[in-house]
Amino acid sequence: MNSNMNNNMRDRWFSVDEIAEYLGVKRDTIYKWIDKKGIPAHKVGRLWKFRKDEVDEWIRSGKADDSGSTTEDIAPPTETDRRGYD
Repeated sequence: MNSNMNNNMRDRWFSVDEIAEYLGVKRDTIYKWIDKKGIPAHKVGRLWKFRKDEVDEWIRSGKADDSGSTTEDIAPPTETDRRGYD
């Protein structure tokens, strides 16, 4: 019975907040990835749900690469970066 419970926990659906915490990104980033990068997500009523194994595979496949990162994912410019723009 205990191993059955562990399997159920492993196979459970994750919320936006939970998957954001798991990946170490902001909640807004998850919504942008749903819209622009195709992170595997399933709409259940009004809520988005995620399977950890699907998200892990999506990350491993390179589809989460930041070549099209949003401004929230980019560090602010340093003083060196600003030279020549004043």
